[in-house]
Amino acid sequence: MMKTLTQDDAFARSVPMVYTVVTCLDEQGKPNALGVSWVTRTSFEPFLMLISIDHSRYSHAGIRKNREFVINYPGPDQKKGAWVCGTTTGRNSDKTKTSGLSFIKSEKVRPPTIDGAAVAFECQVISEFETGDHTIFVGSVVATRGNPEDERHLYVTAQFQLYPLDNTLEESEP
Repeated sequence: MMKTLTQDDAFARSVPMVYTVVTCLDEQGKPNALGVSWVTRTSFEPFLMLISIDHSRYSHAGIRKNREFVINYPGPDQKKGAWVCGTTTGRNSDKTKTSGLSFIKSEKVRPPTIDGAAVAFECQVISEFETGDHTIFVGSVVATRGNPEDERHLYVTAQFQLYPLDNTLEESEP
């Protein structure tokens, strides 16, 4: 039987959610990285993806100013570093140095890419709009790279735990 839930209870039941690390530049042009679960593809043609970033986040102003970001899907072996990027602020530390992740030059945008990520989407911001306490940044995907040896990436639970899912599904009748 269906029952009315609080918003928090309903949201907790919507997990797991994909966990990404978005790399960007801060307002001074220094690389930064943050954990983002509110991310999705929004168009096939043109190839567009969006991220939703809280206005209070350090990276918000940098993305708004520099108009670029990379959506990195870290692999299971990058779990610890990915968690550092999602639980510390770039205001007080350089997560590209403290996270333990390796960063490489992106192909077409200035923010770096996480080396060995399952997949990474380099994006240039083409649109943004505010939705309450977040801004949705729509990015045109200008380059993609990935790790063909391991396509697994991370998911986050309501209890803020990270874990990988393998990409296998059993065939079943609808």
